[in-house]
This record gives sequence, structure tokens and C-alpha cells, in this order.
Amino acid sequence: MIGATLFGLAVLHTFSTKFFEHLAHTQTRHAGIWHLLGEVEVVFGFWAMVLMLFMFGLSGKQEATAYLDSRNFTEPLFVFAIMVIAGTRPILQFAGAAVRFIARYVPLPPGMALYFLLLSCVPILGSFITEPAAMTLAALMLRDTLFAREVSTKLKYVTLGVLFVNVSIGGTLTPFAAPPVLMVAAKWNWDIWFMVANFGWKAAIAVFVNAGCAMLLFRRELGHMATQPTTSTAPVPLSVVLVHLFFLAAVVVFAHHPAVFMGLFLFFLGFTTAYQRHQDQLILREALLVAFFLAGLVVLGGVQQWWLEPVLMGMDANTVFFGATALTAITDNAALTYLGSLVNGLSLEFKTALVAGAVTGGGLTLIANAPNPAGAAILKEKFSDNTIQPLGLLIAALPPTLVAILAFRLL
Repeated sequence: MIGATLFGLAVLHTFSTKFFEHLAHTQTRHAGIWHLLGEVEVVFGFWAMVLMLFMFGLSGKQEATAYLDSRNFTEPLFVFAIMVIAGTRPILQFAGAAVRFIARYVPLPPGMALYFLLLSCVPILGSFITEPAAMTLAALMLRDTLFAREVSTKLKYVTLGVLFVNVSIGGTLTPFAAPPVLMVAAKWNWDIWFMVANFGWKAAIAVFVNAGCAMLLFRRELGHMATQPTTSTAPVPLSVVLVHLFFLAAVVVFAHHPAVFMGLFLFFLGFTTAYQRHQDQLILREALLVAFFLAGLVVLGGVQQWWLEPVLMGMDANTVFFGATALTAITDNAALTYLGSLVNGLSLEFKTALVAGAVTGGGLTLIANAPNPAGAAILKEKFSDNTIQPLGLLIAALPPTLVAILAFRLL
């Protein structure tokens, strides 16, 4: 009960970060703590700390530490490593050049073509380089193109909503890229062919429809994206780009083995130090905040099974799709599918409906999908008061979510 109450407070806190930012400006004596509580990435880590203090006080050190030891922190560690690598200058220059090359052959004005590709092809690329990496790439490239100039608030939120939804469903072409799929793929024997046949092609259609509608809606505001970003840095040598791509691929391959990918990541940090002239400042702060957010979600989410599981298992195959979509908005979608994987005897229809609903609702809130905090950490500085309004994101994400619902239920 304490865990559920604290989880509810954490969810409420995510919708109240602007209030704490306001306090930071009005109550300057304690501005530091208000700024801290106004960081959305800090929210779940903070309330996870409160939960552990309760555990230490009520159950003692042994039980509290045993609970922490039972949690799996592989995903926060992986997201931290992949964000830093994907956000480096060599990777961004390579991805930017590739997207611009493809944009030349899209029969659209350059700005519209680039916007469409960043919201469609990059999220689908997440099926191969993982969703956190795709989110990091798309967010950084949008920051340096679309958000390089002041644009309307409506465009900002619609872009964010489409990006979050498309990344959530765009990682379903393979069984290893989307966290909610990863949780069940091995146990339910879902291979790449199963994913493409049951999820991937439907998700791809929804991704392209969402990106295309957003592009057409804001076509008059996208012209400046065709302008090549001005930079005083020299192009990165191909050899350095290839080394970065190797580390990116190696971390993805060993995504389930933290001892391996964190070791690779430390070697990568050594390489970037040795060749600093080809690097921008690494996004260590943003990646650490996102990892802290996800680790807090892991700690708090571990004590929600008692009410989440009966809610999910009390639904039929049709209802569970919409139930999972709604529940995903207030809890991580990977947690929902993980709970489903614990239950034996589920029908294939129920399993596919549960996963489809979980990925469909993955763009509704910052906590709905693991990569969302990564995108928010990169782009929030472009929003008013450096804060992404949860209600604004929810409203903007509803139309692309509806498209995903139609794709998964009607196709």
C-alpha cells in the first residue's frame, strides 16, 4: 500500500514539475531544491528513495537491501550507455548525412522531406539500433534543425507527441529493440518473422501516416529545416565514425549483458578522450538523469504487481488491448508486458493484444516508454520554462495514438 501510494504521488509529481519551477523563481532562498524537484527525470528516483527509507524503517536493512538486489537495472544502464554513444558528433554527423542524402530523393520540399524522415525512418531504425538510440538520434537532430529557430508551441508539442508514439511502435519490427517486446520475446518464442508479421508492418504504416499528417499540418513552418546547420567544426574522419559505429553496434548486441556493454562503454570513453578534437561535449548529464529516472521506475514499479496483475488478467483479449494502452500512460509499458509474461496459459490473441496495447500507449506520457525521458531531456530546453507540460504532451500524442490503435486493431 505504501508503494502504491508513493507511485501515485510520483505520477502526480510528473504532472506538477512546472509548479516546482515556479517556486524556484518565487522562493529563491531554496531555489536549488525546487529546481531539483522540477526536473522530471529526478521524480521517480526521488520517490524511490522515499520508498527505500520506508523499507529501511519498517522492515530493516536486510529486507530493504534484498529488495534492491532483486531489481534488474540492466535497462537503465543500457539506456545511459547508448544515449551517450548515439549522441556523439561522429554518430550525429553520419546519421545527419544519411538522412539528408535520402531526403534529396523524396519528392517533397527539402524541409518537409527532412521533417518526415526524422519522424518516420529514424523511429523505424529503432527496430535495429534499439529505441533509446533512435530516440536520442531523432531528438538531437530535431533540436539542431527544427528547433534551431523559434517555432510555434503547437508544432513543438505535436512533433514531440508523434516522435514518442512513433518510437514506441517503430521498434516492433524485431524482438530485441522495444523494451515491452524484449520482456516477453524469449519466453513466448517470438522471433523476427513473428514480429514483422504480427506487429511490424502495421506499426510501419502507422508511423508513416503519423509523420505524414504532422508534416502536412505544419508544412509552412518547416522551410528552415532545409538549411544546413552552421558549424565551425571540421568533418569527422571516416575511421573515427567507423569506430563509433562499432561501439554502438557492440553495445546493442550485448544489450542484455551489463558487464559486457558497460566495459565496452568505458573503452569508448577512453577513445573519445584520446580523440577529443573529433568530439563535442558528451551528453553525460542528460544520460545520467534518464538512467536515474528509469532506475527509480524499476524500484517503484517492483511493488505494483499486487494491483496491476489482477487488473490486467481480469480482462479478455479485446479489452486488454485498450486496458494496456491506458495503463501504460501511468506506468512503464515494459512493466505491463513483464507481468503478462509471469502468467501461464495465456492465448496467443491475449499476448499479442497485451503487447500491442503496451506499445500503442507508449507515447502518451513521459513515463509510458523507457526512451521518452531521453527525448524529453534533450528537447525540454526548447520549451517554455524548460518544461514539457504533461497535459500538452498527452493531448498532442492522442491523435497519433489513435492512428496506432486503428492500425493494430483493423489491419
